[in-house]
Amino acid sequence: MYDELTPGDIKKMEEEIEYRKLVVRPKALEEVKETRAHGDLSENFEYHAAKKVKNQNESRIRYLERMIRTARVISDDSAEDEVGINNTVTVEFAEDGSREVYRIVTTVRGNSLEGLISNESPMGKALLGKKEGDVAHVQVNEHIGYDVRIVKIDKTADEDGDRIRSF
Repeated sequence: MYDELTPGDIKKMEEEIEYRKLVVRPKALEEVKETRAHGDLSENFEYHAAKKVKNQNESRIRYLERMIRTARVISDDSAEDEVGINNTVTVEFAEDGSREVYRIVTTVRGNSLEGLISNESPMGKALLGKKEGDVAHVQVNEHIGYDVRIVKIDKTADEDGDRIRSF
């Protein structure tokens, strides 16, 4: 299965790759070189720790490059009055009247603890394409579902603070 990414997601991944190659990689290589000079490698904890950091960085670079290479690029455009990707949505739960604010993002940026919900999640699927005032039914599984009313859609959300989630 391919990950769905917006052009913005790909740009952020490319920026992270560049940072890791130009900043993190040279520091990690220098650290390995310095710790190797400390003597017996079999008992040199610093050397093994430096190698681990270097290898993790290289692994992350390969992971991001593979994600970009295999991604299915999707548009984050939506009608002015409809919920789309990268929109912030205020919803009211029909059950108790409580309100929550979510931002609809692609799966690689999803983090429900920070209010970033995936377009593939039950809530994300239910909200996409809806308008202010619409009621969306969120089907969690075949037995459980609930309704939310869309109170507000904010299309001017700032993307700068978002980071691609590390795996």
